[in-house]
Amino acid sequence: MKTPILNTIESPTDLKSLTLPELTALAAEIRQVLLNKVSQTGGHVGPNLGVVELTIAFHYVFDSPIDKVVWDVSHQSYTHKILTGRKQAWLDPAHYDDVSGYTAPEESPHDYFNIGHTSTSIALATGMAVARDLQAKQGNVMAVIGDGSLSGGLALEGLNTAATLKSNLIILANDNGMSIAEDHGGLYQNLKELRETNGQASNNLFKAMGLDYRYVDQGNDLATMIAAFKAIKDIDHPIVLHVHTEKGRGYAPALANEEAFHWHVPFDLKTGQTLHPNTKESYTDTIHAVLEDELTNQHTPLTAITAAIPGMYDLKRFGNRHPERYFDVGIAEQESITFAAGQAQQGLRPIVFHSGTFLQRAYDQLSHDLGINKLPVTIMVAGGSISAGDPTHQGIFDVAMLANIPGLTYLAPTTKEELAAMMRWSLHQTTGPVAIRVPSNAVHSADLTDFDVHQLRTVHAGQQVALLGVGSLLPLAEQVQGQLAEHQIDATVIDPRNLSDLDATGLTALQAHHQLVVTLEEASLSGGFGEKVSRFYGDTDMHVLNFGAAKRFNDRETTAELWHEFKLTPDQIVTAIQKVLAK
Repeated sequence: MKTPILNTIESPTDLKSLTLPELTALAAEIRQVLLNKVSQTGGHVGPNLGVVELTIAFHYVFDSPIDKVVWDVSHQSYTHKILTGRKQAWLDPAHYDDVSGYTAPEESPHDYFNIGHTSTSIALATGMAVARDLQAKQGNVMAVIGDGSLSGGLALEGLNTAATLKSNLIILANDNGMSIAEDHGGLYQNLKELRETNGQASNNLFKAMGLDYRYVDQGNDLATMIAAFKAIKDIDHPIVLHVHTEKGRGYAPALANEEAFHWHVPFDLKTGQTLHPNTKESYTDTIHAVLEDELTNQHTPLTAITAAIPGMYDLKRFGNRHPERYFDVGIAEQESITFAAGQAQQGLRPIVFHSGTFLQRAYDQLSHDLGINKLPVTIMVAGGSISAGDPTHQGIFDVAMLANIPGLTYLAPTTKEELAAMMRWSLHQTTGPVAIRVPSNAVHSADLTDFDVHQLRTVHAGQQVALLGVGSLLPLAEQVQGQLAEHQIDATVIDPRNLSDLDATGLTALQAHHQLVVTLEEASLSGGFGEKVSRFYGDTDMHVLNFGAAKRFNDRETTAELWHEFKLTPDQIVTAIQKVLAK
């Protein structure tokens, strides 16, 4: 792969001596290296292909890091990273893991925040602008927001504050007509109207909020973007630069399927086909089977709601069949929960489909609008697992968050039969909100007997040691049970089912024939299920061991490394159990 111009770029300063044809050639080289890497590693494809020109233009016109740019979500910052001294992470496979997929202050002085969630950039930029002014410092402050992030409430709060400032602030609304999936909501109808009128429509959200406004139609043309940036550099008041770009530009498969290529697993660069497609049964299949049966045969008045992540649950499968009962509220997690609360209060049975790494953005709504009001909303929570990656996408804090909201029941199924039964129970109970932690492992199946969400399920009755495997870690408990049997220890294996309300009767009964209870959870130990069990046995003779994740933000460790560090391998658990029994 030849990159003669990129080879000369070590910092943004090196761009300033290039001619327009050279900058254009550089854009082509960057697209080439972007695609080459993400096709091998996976990553955000479409967002980064769409901002190559505006990123080059920014660093050509402005003077980073004196002039500061805050990338919303920062999933579109790959070109920015390449131009600010980190190109080896795209050019050399040996260095692919040197940088994260998001901005990271520890990597470069050109980054200011670890950002992996949406809608924060404008609020951050307003704070930076005020800090600059109060400290009599110099430089432009720019927020780059796009991919549907304007629909997040914090983005609108940031715009509201921005309109009150009296000094330099640039808000670049990168408008590619898409969110993760397609855009939803009235705000995006206004953006569409502005695009179609070249920014001249009288109906203008930004002007209505008191902000200056300019429109750039050709956001993927370098000359146009350079001129636009030169015109507003050092501006003395807040301004919105509304830029129209093309998501996935330069790669036909990404243009043909913008949603699939927002973020993509490794793929064949020539065809765009996934290299290792997952054709196995998934828990999503179980979810859809329950939805169809409950709606069609049981006549349950259910609805399906998501906040811009339909692909995680293949929800368009449901939406295509029942469009009047399917709602994508855009990137607005708070709205998704309170929207569901309103439906439930009026007799519907909404199911909100979430990622555990994003649901935290709606904490107050979970507590205030659902918990206090005891509304029977069902929340499906995917992604609850110990994983590597970046600090902003951690699937280990959902148990501590959800299981401690009064009145909210958090359930952890271990099989597809339990998942279906828990969904059905939730859809027909009337006591309050229920969240269900979709297992993160491969699909398991087992006959369902004595189903009661409030009681422990004994998978294997033994004595001396009781192993409580939460959700996806029940198979680990069974592995440990097998190894203990080799040491003549017949351990009990239990599926806890309920993470928020302990089965006091079941736990008390274990005291008769057990001296050690072991909890295994794919979640943070701090605030987790194991802590509740330890507290329950606190003034008894029962010994308790808790295994799970440390309370921290993991960053690019491998999953295998994390599991070993947290002592979640069968050998480590068996060794710890033997030490306790030997005392």
